[in-house]
Amino acid sequence: MPAGLSRRIGAIIYDTLLLLAVLFLATLLALPLTGGEAVRAGNPLFRTYLLLVAFFYFAVPWVRTGQTLGLKSWRLRVERLDGGPLTWWHALLRFLAAIPSLLLLGLGLLWMLVDRDRLTVYDRWSGTRVVRTGK
Repeated sequence: MPAGLSRRIGAIIYDTLLLLAVLFLATLLALPLTGGEAVRAGNPLFRTYLLLVAFFYFAVPWVRTGQTLGLKSWRLRVERLDGGPLTWWHALLRFLAAIPSLLLLGLGLLWMLVDRDRLTVYDRWSGTRVVRTGK
């Protein structure tokens, strides 16, 4: 059964809060490399590092079980359109497509309200879907 909008938003909020904590920890781990000094704003190496941390936060559980902590809490799972588990390629496509999709006022997410299969833009681009799981 496809996941509804409210459950997806709940999972996104939950995962966003957890991701912020992970990014704070990743920043703390990077401080010894800067001699304890703050990283300059806009540092491309640091931005790339944080983007990779964010990618692995989502991709590892997507590929392993189909569920981040946010998805698991809201009883959702991401899977390929054929019902199989995500590959690293699917995870990368989903992650990269979700960034602009969500940053543009969530329009990529809201697309599911008019999509015949209730898929978001990033579901379509990555060949994935989010489904409800049992209790």
